[in-house]
Amino acid sequence: MSRAVEESNRAMLRARDAMDRAYAEPLDIPALARIAHVSQAHFIRTFRATFGETPHRYLQRRRVERAMSLLVETGRDVTDICYAVGFSSLGTFSRTFRQIVGESPSDFRRRTVPGNVPSCFTKAWTRPSSFG
Repeated sequence: MSRAVEESNRAMLRARDAMDRAYAEPLDIPALARIAHVSQAHFIRTFRATFGETPHRYLQRRRVERAMSLLVETGRDVTDICYAVGFSSLGTFSRTFRQIVGESPSDFRRRTVPGNVPSCFTKAWTRPSSFG
């Protein structure tokens, strides 16, 4: 691997780590591109080439993943969870959740029963995938 590719990968990892840490906060492409020290267009292209999905889709999937956990582990309202994970609209949250998980947040909560399985296994088994 060339030094340039390695530096590019590190920059994309810095941006992805920032998204993982602050997924519930409003994040935009200009801020993430600044973290990676590249232009906005270059950031989007390189992020997709590196991780297989756009930054926006990654962030949505990360937020839905956290929402899935909150739906199972807490009794909070779906609306509260929607805002807690960083969505600004219940409609957008519900539509995105259904696209990624395949069912509504309420149906997911009713169907899923928390078990005594280590959380690392549960997260790996239930992690939403953008690859179908």
